[in-house]
Amino acid sequence: MALSLQVIYPITDETHFDYDYYLGTHMPMVGEHMGAHIASVLVTKGLASGPDAPPQSYAVATMTFADKSALDAALGASGPVVADIANFTNTQPQMLIGEVIA
Repeated sequence: MALSLQVIYPITDETHFDYDYYLGTHMPMVGEHMGAHIASVLVTKGLASGPDAPPQSYAVATMTFADKSALDAALGASGPVVADIANFTNTQPQMLIGEVIA
């Protein structure tokens, strides 16, 4: 069964997010350390939370995996990636692991 990992970066009044660093340094680091286990990656920049509502998240990174063993291997290799988060944001990322159903 295919699984996904979503990393969500919420916006608050006290937080910041460096998109240039995230795209130019952090995401290549994801590829270097976790990429062998990832089936696909999609990064979405938050623009709005509704027709007339500001975004609630800076970005959402969605990674898909062929199965639980691939997800586990990627998470096992993610130490340097997790340690790098403080270099581009001070928000507390949220994670959602789920079964891909469509």
